Amino acid sequence: MLVLAIVCVISAAAWVYLVAAHGGFWLTGQRLPPVGDPARSVWPTVAAVVPARNEAESLPVTLPGLLAQDYPGEFRVFLVDDNSEDGTGGIAAELGEKAARDGGAPIVVVNGRPRPDGWAGKVWAMNQGLAAATAPASTTAPAGADYLLFTDADIDWSPHALRDLVLAAEADDRALVSQMALLRARSRWERLIVPAFVYFFAQLYPFRKVNDPKSGTAAAAGGCMLVRRSALEAAGGLDPIRGALIDDVALGTLLKKRGNRTWLGLTTDVRSARPYPDLASLWHMIARSAYVQLRYNPLLLAGTIAGLLLLYVAPPAGVIAALIAAATTQAQQAAQIAVAGIAGLVGWALMTASFVPMLRLYRLSALRAPALPLIAVLYAAMTADSARRHYSGRAVSWRGRTAERV
Repeated sequence: MLVLAIVCVISAAAWVYLVAAHGGFWLTGQRLPPVGDPARSVWPTVAAVVPARNEAESLPVTLPGLLAQDYPGEFRVFLVDDNSEDGTGGIAAELGEKAARDGGAPIVVVNGRPRPDGWAGKVWAMNQGLAAATAPASTTAPAGADYLLFTDADIDWSPHALRDLVLAAEADDRALVSQMALLRARSRWERLIVPAFVYFFAQLYPFRKVNDPKSGTAAAAGGCMLVRRSALEAAGGLDPIRGALIDDVALGTLLKKRGNRTWLGLTTDVRSARPYPDLASLWHMIARSAYVQLRYNPLLLAGTIAGLLLLYVAPPAGVIAALIAAATTQAQQAAQIAVAGIAGLVGWALMTASFVPMLRLYRLSALRAPALPLIAVLYAAMTADSARRHYSGRAVSWRGRTAERV
């Protein structure tokens, strides 16, 4: 009981710090700031780069919205068909023709080339789209673009989303403006795991710190990244992150380290249409990159799992153990029981309260919040499984494309 009491006190102290001083990670108020009158005579040119592999099911749902953006300036879409086996390129071309008849943005389908050694699959696809979007003026491409919009084939765009991104970037001199797409949370498992996924991401990369030029914290969300072309070129393009398996964080870090102002926030105007109908699909989504995030370091893995248990499991364990011990333990241990129970309750209460804003963002009941420790145990298991996959030779994959083991 003494050991548990000490652990619960440490956990409660950690939660006091996290809630009060860790960049407000648990709040959901980091949204695109209002920029006043959007009327302007000249709008920057924007080229969207969409890496796509076997996206025949997603494109009819998402691509029309991207092509129909209510953007006053020149806007083109470059979709890279990364050797798909389901007719992705042809479907994109057909959707582009239909959108053009309705006044939508033009689309160029780029046929993907074989991936060179040293390049991660998605980054290589992004790089091919970048090359097409910044090519000299021709019949298919403008003379470069002022901004590049890196997005995914499964992202559904509200009509005004691009305009708002550009206005925010221009008004506040941001080289990168990124929004965390609202992930799908319809199935039982999605409702359980998805809000916690965003919550844990924000805990690792507090958005307020990402948006502070004085902070070294850097990140981005891959489904929606508007990048100033001149800043990207000054940073060496995508070549410096060619092997990155977590490309969004790598790109955000690359740009911020060079002194650029970056911004990351939440939105409901950009949504992911990717379904994760069961635990297996969500498990793969998380396990495929968890150990990558830990840089394949066994010590970081052990520390992460220990940290998850300390932060999320110790508080409820302290409360439950104190309740049981109070009825069975001798009086001389009453102080230890009280400390474990009170500290555990404080930690659990702070944890629960901090999860409520994310649940509200996803329109889910706050009554789900006390179950966060159980979800954390699942994430610990997924993280451990990510390491197991790595050491067993099961490499990370992007849309079925296996990456080289690092």
